[in-house]
Amino acid sequence: QVQLVESGGGLVQAGGSLRLSCAVSGSIFSLNGMGWYRQAPGNQRELVATITTGGKTTYYLDSVKGRFTISRDNAKNTMYLQMNSLKPEDTAAYYCRRGRFDTVGHWIPEFGSWGQGTQVTVST
Repeated sequence: QVQLVESGGGLVQAGGSLRLSCAVSGSIFSLNGMGWYRQAPGNQRELVATITTGGKTTYYLDSVKGRFTISRDNAKNTMYLQMNSLKPEDTAAYYCRRGRFDTVGHWIPEFGSWGQGTQVTVST
């Protein structure tokens, strides 16, 4: 059974940094694209960033470009989200998810339940 466990969230002041981790077990990690989502209070989940199987191509939500960096270490079965220059609007629960990309680069998330996520709270 595939398991994805997010960690690394916390409380940080605006302008600070956090690094989120997503540990994957029960699958061949290197064969899957991966993505980070977030859900702020009262909002729907939104896609924050994606990364291809080899980590060479990435996508970012416009509002996080230049501040967030998605990466993966296939040898460690772990995906990361380095978040710098955090803003209060980044406050959300962050989730990781497996997926793939179609021939025009559209992200197709894997079907399934969501994990616990990790909470990021950015204070003013």
